[in-house]
Amino acid sequence: MGWLFYTDRRVQSYADEKAEITRLCTFETDTRRTTLVKASKVGSTWYAAAKVESLNGTSLDDRTYFIDDDGSVTFGAVFLTRVDDGCWGYKDMEESAGPCESRAPASILNLLSELKDPDSYAHAWRQRCRDWAAIPDYSEGDKIRLVAPVILSDGSTCQIVTATHYRRGRQKRRCYRIEETGGLVRLSKASLAGSELISREIAKGSAVLAEFLAGRRS
Repeated sequence: MGWLFYTDRRVQSYADEKAEITRLCTFETDTRRTTLVKASKVGSTWYAAAKVESLNGTSLDDRTYFIDDDGSVTFGAVFLTRVDDGCWGYKDMEESAGPCESRAPASILNLLSELKDPDSYAHAWRQRCRDWAAIPDYSEGDKIRLVAPVILSDGSTCQIVTATHYRRGRQKRRCYRIEETGGLVRLSKASLAGSELISREIAKGSAVLAEFLAGRRS
């Protein structure tokens, strides 16, 4: 499915977005009802858990999910969102479609029904989400070994770094001191996947200017 934009500009705030996601996950037929259980926004993407229940007393029969003890099925959904010329729009997909965006929090994943096929797109998507959630949130002074060397913009590499910070005005920005050179670098969260903590100590933050890092981001 492609993107759908609301030209009436009815979606203007976070509350408006959540209300619209709730509406999109709520529908009913003569035999089934679907309702939103929980939704969470990460960046510009909404992740949702939606429950399907039978209304006529018959048991649900689903090829993708095992039926939960209460007779329902809860599936994951992803809503990409963006604003174009003041108009809010979305693109939705169910987890079995193999969405690329895979940062659903554990609070959403823990609500979903068990999958029948361990090799399905949905299973792979859930694992990517759990892998992302498992990336550590390191503290000041933590010495870290990255799972593989990171190639920097100047062609050099780094693998062992220490979490520190620099200041831009009144703002404190996270960066990492390279063990081999003492230089500073900004690293994305994705580059920390699979990393390990070597040691932990309280370290003083870097007093360098923001310009020092301008050409040293990975």
